[in-house]
Amino acid sequence: MTILHVRNVPEQLYKCIKARAATQHHSLSAKVIALLESTIEQAERDPAITLQTIRERRERYPISPDVPDSTFLLREDRER
Repeated sequence: MTILHVRNVPEQLYKCIKARAATQHHSLSAKVIALLESTIEQAERDPAITLQTIRERRERYPISPDVPDSTFLLREDRER
């Protein structure tokens, strides 16, 4: 397997990845590999597949009629 060294990683980013790895019982290396794989997979994903996933999610979890429209909430927030 190839070794990858990364220099100048910001301290806060390092701590965040390390903490996430610990909470998921992964090594730091395993977590970094998983994050890289996930990022590349998302970047290469076909937009049509993403849209289909969104549509399926909307069908599976319909919006409650009691939930206000996001436009209303944004206007309300801006008026403060």
